[in-house]
Amino acid sequence: MKTQEPRILVFAGSTRTGSFNRKLAQLVAAELRNAGMAVTLADLRDYPMPLYDGDTEAAQGLPDTARRFKELVREHDALAIASPEYNGSFSALVKNTIDWISRPAPGEPPLAVFRGKVAALASVSPGSGAGKRGLRHLRELLEMIGMKVVPAQVAVARASQAFDESGNLVRTEDQAAVRQLVEELAQAVREQTLAA
Repeated sequence: MKTQEPRILVFAGSTRTGSFNRKLAQLVAAELRNAGMAVTLADLRDYPMPLYDGDTEAAQGLPDTARRFKELVREHDALAIASPEYNGSFSALVKNTIDWISRPAPGEPPLAVFRGKVAALASVSPGSGAGKRGLRHLRELLEMIGMKVVPAQVAVARASQAFDESGNLVRTEDQAAVRQLVEELAQAVREQTLAA
């Protein structure tokens, strides 16, 4: 059951302790709350899933963790994902999570958990490319499965120099990118829920 206020689910595509993308997800969640959004910050460590395997699904159905995370996604109007870039694309953790929760329950239309939802994307990278290649691939996937991805995105380069000791972004251009992302996501999700 959706609440009156639009709900946004924020998570990082990394479970590594000290992950820069987890820091960025926390910042995005805080800024969305400051903008008046109802926000859930999830940690994919709490939803471990095996590598997707059709035989496993046929024999055992969805893992309980996949079912629980799918319900969490279903309860929200939008997603904000901070994904690292691995070898020029987004993380296998994000892909595996999407693969599992995209599986329809009996009588459920394909991709129903994603269709009509809004998404926003962010990435932090140790290099100068700022994760932009991975974000391009992730944007393409999310749009293909029926989500509306806002144009703004956050791409933070040189991760080791990007945060202060409190976990805040230090560069004004990165701070401005987060504000723009939050503004566009908040507007898009409000418009989406009003039209529903």
